[in-house]
Amino acid sequence: MAATTVCGNVLSSRGHQQVCRSLTVASTSLRKSSCSSLTSSCSPSPSAYNQQCRSKSTASLFNDDDDPNSYNHNNNHQNNNNSNNKSNQSRPIYVAATKQHVGKTTTCLALMSGLKKRFPNSIGYLKPVGQQHVPVYSDTLGKEIRVDKDVTLIREHFKLSHCDYKDMSPVLIPSGYTKDYIDGKISYYEQLESIKSAVSNVYSRNEVVLCEGTGHCAVGSIVGASNAKVASMIGGSMVLIANGGLGSCFDELELNRVLCENHNVDVAGVIINKVLPEKYEQTKDYMSRALEQHWGVPLLGCIPDKPYLGCPALADLERLFKTKMISGEGKRFQHYTVTDINLVTTSLTRFLSNMREKPSRTLFICHVTRDDIILGFLGEYQRRKKNNLPFEAALVICGRSEKYNLAKELRDMIDFQDDDVPILLSPHTTHHTMEMIHSYTPKLNIYDMGRVDAAVHHYEKYIDYDMLLSQTGNALCSQRAASSS
Repeated sequence: MAATTVCGNVLSSRGHQQVCRSLTVASTSLRKSSCSSLTSSCSPSPSAYNQQCRSKSTASLFNDDDDPNSYNHNNNHQNNNNSNNKSNQSRPIYVAATKQHVGKTTTCLALMSGLKKRFPNSIGYLKPVGQQHVPVYSDTLGKEIRVDKDVTLIREHFKLSHCDYKDMSPVLIPSGYTKDYIDGKISYYEQLESIKSAVSNVYSRNEVVLCEGTGHCAVGSIVGASNAKVASMIGGSMVLIANGGLGSCFDELELNRVLCENHNVDVAGVIINKVLPEKYEQTKDYMSRALEQHWGVPLLGCIPDKPYLGCPALADLERLFKTKMISGEGKRFQHYTVTDINLVTTSLTRFLSNMREKPSRTLFICHVTRDDIILGFLGEYQRRKKNNLPFEAALVICGRSEKYNLAKELRDMIDFQDDDVPILLSPHTTHHTMEMIHSYTPKLNIYDMGRVDAAVHHYEKYIDYDMLLSQTGNALCSQRAASSS
């Protein structure tokens, strides 16, 4: 029988197992006792924790001591000298969502609009970590660089010429970046220094700075630059954005709050988007009370849903299908509700009848082999034009490009029309095209200013800006304006 020596005594295997079990039980008991004691004496409630964060967050502005290698940059740009009144010091407003497609960028547009009214020449914006990017020209660098697409939208829409592009999108995570980071080709430290430098530069020119995160609080964790991590590093206060609801909404918020707590990030408040209009007052009342009771933070905004903002324009479908309109380019920013999409499987007679009975702005979908439907669509356009009737319908012609092609004769007829008939090709089956449109969430962009203006106008009136500024230690209006007057 195998034997084991413990403290000079030789034990059999059975004796050895009994000793191990005894040691395990004793260790577990001691650990539970210690944890219980620590929990009861050291763990603050979320509400109390937020108060602690507010007193600490500015002390750690531009300092970082929470990374894989205990890396600590002693950037003395804003040091610990003001430790006695940090809770009242201005902090960056960091915006993150609970998941995709909750209206984070739309909320940031509304926040920028309201804040710019209070700080006309001293509001700054950046997106520390971006993903989808576009080329722009940097005046400071004197060359073309790439920045997150939302940065272009915000900078151009609000004319933030005092903020240079190079500081507004310091870190981009394009395809392949994560693998390069894990392979050691990208420096963790240089990433963080780029973000710190950008925030410092933007802050030096502005009284209030809005930072837009990418997705939920954990996005970017694999490269050491999650939203919670970055917010902690720059001493920011987090504003969480979630979709309407109560139970599931709060659950999603709680997951993100816990991550903020783990990184010592103060949660300044919450904004709830896309609330059903008939449940607006109920959601606002209960969510306000729940946040105050559980977290000790306010509901900064409760936004009723506006379906138009989620309606795709023909320009959105161009991007979705990776194609271009073959006619009616001037109608690219006409929007169509998903409920007004009609797949044509009927006869020509029934189709023409539908065109005259259905709402004028209907998106029709047909297969490329339906020559009769395509000709009927062109004919109806001509009839309405002759009678000075509005024509807002559009046609998506579907067919796998490797198998079907639009007949040359039909293409010639389309080209012969005035460039006022909205027609788009989809290189997919009709079924797949319908599925793609129904599952698509259109994003705000710099070209569709009609939808951007509508979004800002709708959201802005439901946000409490004074509460937001107070919660983040910012003045309620520009001190520069006050001193100049």
